[in-house]
Amino acid sequence: MLNILGIDRPLLHAARKLLYLWVRTHVLPQEPASLELDPDKPVVYVLQRRFLSNLLVLSRETDAGGLPAALKPLAARRVRDSRSFFFLSRPRPWLFARGAPAYSSLMRRLVAAAHSDPTFDVQIVPVSILWGRAPDKEHSIWKLIFAESWGRQRAFRRLFTVLLHGRNTLVRFSAPLSLRAIADEDRDREVTLRKLARVLRAHFRHQREIAIGPDLSHRRTQLGGLLEAPRVRAAIDALAQDQGGGPAVLRRAQAQARSYAWEIASDYSYPVILIFRRFLTWLWTRLYDGVEVSNFDTVTSAAVDHEIIYVPCHRSHIDYLLLSYVVFNHGLMVPHIAAGVNLNLPLLGGFLRRGGAFFLRRSFKGNKLYAAVLNEYLHMMIAKGYPIEYFVEGGRSRTGRLLPPMGGMLSMTVQSFLRDSSRPIAFLPVYIGYEKLFEGRTYVGELMGRPKKKESLFDLLSSLRELKHNFGKVHVNFGEPIRLADVLAAQHADWRAEEVAEDARPAWLAAGIDELKARIANGINAAAVVDPVNLVSLVLLAAPRHALDAQQLARQLDACRRLAQAAPYAGRVQVTALPGTDIIAYCEKLKLLQRQTHALGDVLYFTPDDAVLTTYMRNNILHLYALPALIASLLTQNRTLNHKHLLRLAHAVYPFLRAELRLRWSDDEIDAAIGVCLHALSDMGWLVRSERDDVYAAPDILSDEYAQLALLGQALRPTLIRYFITLATLHQKGSGVITPAELEALCHLQAQRLSLLREFNAPEFFDKAIFRIFIDTLTQNGRAELREDGKIHFGEALQKASGEARFVLPIDVRQAILHMARADTDTGAPDDDARREAA
Repeated sequence: MLNILGIDRPLLHAARKLLYLWVRTHVLPQEPASLELDPDKPVVYVLQRRFLSNLLVLSRETDAGGLPAALKPLAARRVRDSRSFFFLSRPRPWLFARGAPAYSSLMRRLVAAAHSDPTFDVQIVPVSILWGRAPDKEHSIWKLIFAESWGRQRAFRRLFTVLLHGRNTLVRFSAPLSLRAIADEDRDREVTLRKLARVLRAHFRHQREIAIGPDLSHRRTQLGGLLEAPRVRAAIDALAQDQGGGPAVLRRAQAQARSYAWEIASDYSYPVILIFRRFLTWLWTRLYDGVEVSNFDTVTSAAVDHEIIYVPCHRSHIDYLLLSYVVFNHGLMVPHIAAGVNLNLPLLGGFLRRGGAFFLRRSFKGNKLYAAVLNEYLHMMIAKGYPIEYFVEGGRSRTGRLLPPMGGMLSMTVQSFLRDSSRPIAFLPVYIGYEKLFEGRTYVGELMGRPKKKESLFDLLSSLRELKHNFGKVHVNFGEPIRLADVLAAQHADWRAEEVAEDARPAWLAAGIDELKARIANGINAAAVVDPVNLVSLVLLAAPRHALDAQQLARQLDACRRLAQAAPYAGRVQVTALPGTDIIAYCEKLKLLQRQTHALGDVLYFTPDDAVLTTYMRNNILHLYALPALIASLLTQNRTLNHKHLLRLAHAVYPFLRAELRLRWSDDEIDAAIGVCLHALSDMGWLVRSERDDVYAAPDILSDEYAQLALLGQALRPTLIRYFITLATLHQKGSGVITPAELEALCHLQAQRLSLLREFNAPEFFDKAIFRIFIDTLTQNGRAELREDGKIHFGEALQKASGEARFVLPIDVRQAILHMARADTDTGAPDDDARREAA
């Protein structure tokens, strides 16, 4: 009877059943078909370490996953064996631990066959099995002995590892290696054997590092080394000198630095991570209908040879927990997360710190010692290879739009990389989208002017009552990796050869950080998810009274889905597969859509409160439809436009859309992007093109296609109205009369008033931050100028832009805005309000 490791097969199967009475595994990938195995070539599995427990797990998971069985005899053309696996290494007796490597006999025969027969090939599938994923901590004897770590393991230790960590076992099947490809690189059999072993060792090392991270030392040891760093020592000495010098002053400065370090540093604890995992699994079940993850293979691929910096959008406090949960559940190490010190609450702060959070002050301008400690701590984590997560927006978006990226953490990361660029860094943009937002009503209150409430443990406990509500699904989509070395090389080809002092900021470095900010914002937006809720929000908020006939709504939803696919914003954008009728049913189930039955056809609508809340969801995807909606607005307002005139009008508006919505196309790329949109809209019947005259026309005004085109254009109407409010107000005030802050405050009041009188009364419509972006863009693109007197000066270019509003907005809207602007100029009262707001 054939046996494996000296054990009969029946006994192996019995041992497997016994082991799985205790063991629970998490297998990646979840779909074995994603390995893309060639059915015409034999499969041979390779395990890193020679343990019976590993073999039993491999045997069980290949059978359960529908993969070729590991215990099945290998029947390759030139190689026959009783098994289809081999071990890369095996435990050695202690006296011979440093001997020459011993290769598996099967591995040797496979390599020999590949050299004897140029047509011979097998698929070698590496399988990583990690029994628990606790990073090694120097102070924990228990974990040093029994947790999965970087040290050697022997049979006795393996037994206790299985007992302690068997219920948290990670099994990862990796993409197959072609033995033929490796053998073809060299004619020498022994060289091929060593090369294959080296490739497999490197692979297993990378898999282990991205799963459990690099070795961790005791927190006290880490921080002790941080305080001895030259930069921190220099800051301590400088502070002591500023305060008069002397041994007592120096000790106080040292104590202050130590206090900063303990305030900042995380205290990663694997048991706490497991507690969080169990708690979050329960929480997501109570709060959400599921967490849908897209493009995670991007992270796995990048993590093999890069340190990962996760840079997600920031929509909710849930973001912190959600991303770590997703990463851990997919077999990678939980990132260390930069969190605001406002979250370092009693009890909660300690749990977050042990879950990987490190805490930052919102502002530390002028505090050079704090800056030095923070910079050195971040550099220590980067140098040791810890994955890191921070929010480049600086705070949570209150409107659903992506906020302008901040440069603080990015600058510290780049300068750390310049100090030591031996470990490549890749930034991973992450889009996080919620179908219903936990903090939605709080954000509305803040936009209405209510002061931001400081976080407290009482508020956290009070929020538990929200657990009875259904918040739909959460969507997490990973964007294209941004390799820092490539960004720097694009700005300064010789950046590696140039020595840059720690505190120096050469011009090319500032330009590189600006480019990095833009790429991250573009990467997040390019990974957006069109889900049922934000799609319904986009359509219904554009309708009068936020209500539509049920059939019309379903048709418009289907059309917008087709448009997103025909004129894709980016390749990673995910679009819901649900048809319009199912989307409606889904949103009714979430109690977002209300239905009014009627003999001529049901009407679906938003309540006033839900209409305000869903503006946030619409803004999550408004950038995806911005260009088609702009074209729709132009064609429904003008009925016909030749191609040249259409492009000129689009170019006039695009810089402001790009700044507000973080659109991805440069000025050189916009014409091609508009061309794609025009083609898609024409194919859908929403536009009619005359090839001979190169003219685009809207369809017949009584047609369904015209109604759909007009509804699409209305989605961008609030944005275009805000632009005209700013231009009209500035034009009425005159050149050199008003400061940017006064203009921003006055536009805020104008928009607030207009929303009460005519438009949708949603606080995001008159958000001052949006007007600030528009005013900044006016000065950046040369339509206005900010001079030394602090006033805004302009000439004919701005007047011309204001005049072109007739091509975009209906006359009644333009007249209403102009009337308000003239009235404010005549009375002067709103000016006083604006100055008070600006002050």
